[in-house]
Amino acid sequence: MSLKYAVLAALLEGEASGYELSKLFDISFANFWPATPQQLYRELERLAQDGLVEARFVQQERRPNKRMFTLTEAGRADLRAFAAEPPRRPTAIRDELLIKVQAMEDPETARALVDERRGWARGKLDRYERVRGRLLDGRTEEEYLRDAERIGPYLTLLAGISFEEENLRWCDRVLAVLGRRVAAG
Repeated sequence: MSLKYAVLAALLEGEASGYELSKLFDISFANFWPATPQQLYRELERLAQDGLVEARFVQQERRPNKRMFTLTEAGRADLRAFAAEPPRRPTAIRDELLIKVQAMEDPETARALVDERRGWARGKLDRYERVRGRLLDGRTEEEYLRDAERIGPYLTLLAGISFEEENLRWCDRVLAVLGRRVAAG
C-alpha cells in the first residue's frame, strides 16, 4: 500500500493544510502508518495532480499563505474501492531490535536496548491514551462507538494501544529473563 490511501483516509476528517495533516499523522496514524512531513507534501501534490484532492490557497497576514486540501469525489471513490479490497498480504514484523536480541552475546547490552524500547513504548502508549481521552471527550467507549460519526480513527487507535501494551509486556519479560541471566553470572 502506498501513502496515498493513508492521506486520503486522513482527509476524511475534513479540510487540512499539509502542516495540519502532518500533525494528524503524528496523532492518529503514527501507530500504523508513519510519514514525514516531506513525504506528505509530495503525496498531496501527486493526489492533487491526479484529481483525488483539491487544493485552495488561504491568504494569511503574518504567515506565509497556505494550501488547504480536501477530498474530491474521485478521491472518495478511490478510497472506498481501496477500503473494500482485502489486504494484499499479512502484516510482517521488521524490527531491528529483534535482530539485535537474536544475535546478542552480552545480556547487559541487550537489557539496555530493550529498556530503551520499553521507554519508547511507554511514551507512545501514554500519548495514545491522551488521544483516546480527547476522542471520547467524557463519553464512555460504548457511547462513542454507538454515536460517533466516524469510528475508524478510534478503532485504529485501539490497535496502536494494543501494540504498545504488547511491546511493554514483551520488554518486561525479556528484561526479567536477562536480569536472571546477569544475576546468575
